[in-house]
Amino acid sequence: MRKITEIYTEYKIPPNLQRHMLWVAAIATIICDNFEEPLPKEDIVTACLLHDMGNIVKYELGYFPEFMEPQGLAYWQNVQNEFREKYSADEHKITFLIAKELGLSDRIVELASGNGFQLLCMCRDSEDIPMKMMHYCDNRVGPYGILSYDERMEEAKNRYKNRKDNNLTEEERQKFVACGRDIEKQIFAKCKIKPEDINDETVKPIIEKLKDFVIK
Repeated sequence: MRKITEIYTEYKIPPNLQRHMLWVAAIATIICDNFEEPLPKEDIVTACLLHDMGNIVKYELGYFPEFMEPQGLAYWQNVQNEFREKYSADEHKITFLIAKELGLSDRIVELASGNGFQLLCMCRDSEDIPMKMMHYCDNRVGPYGILSYDERMEEAKNRYKNRKDNNLTEEERQKFVACGRDIEKQIFAKCKIKPEDINDETVKPIIEKLKDFVIK
């Protein structure tokens, strides 16, 4: 049993990636606390706090140079190389392997490593509400804080459009975006709050508490 911040330190998770996972977990916390049906809140929050543990391997490290401080670009380049050598160049596989290393349940491992933009339509059509929440909460967080779903999709479109691994046509992208929008409707049809009730101000106090969250 360790605090999530201790795990982030052990695995050399960049500060901006730590913040991202805390934001995603804070959104999940709010939704779980306002959902009209019982949910495995601890599993969902745990998965959110770990869902991008492998993402440094896909970073274009110079894209947000301010996120590389204070250690600097060279330090994080070395960390990226270490991750690739120890685990893989596949961020989802790394997250899966780290979750296994931490001794988490199969369900938490599945939730933490099963998130992906091109899985949105399959997720929409499933009955797996915790997985829907994993996708949705992740798709509300931009580089600098909470965005609406549509704002986040537009931000991601602009950020990833020139990446070498972006092989989606605009038609395909729009299809997945629409599926994610449907997931938002599915979630909030059973929620006491609205999507706009989740913002930087409402998640701030939750994030501070999540820094002490214990991974069991």
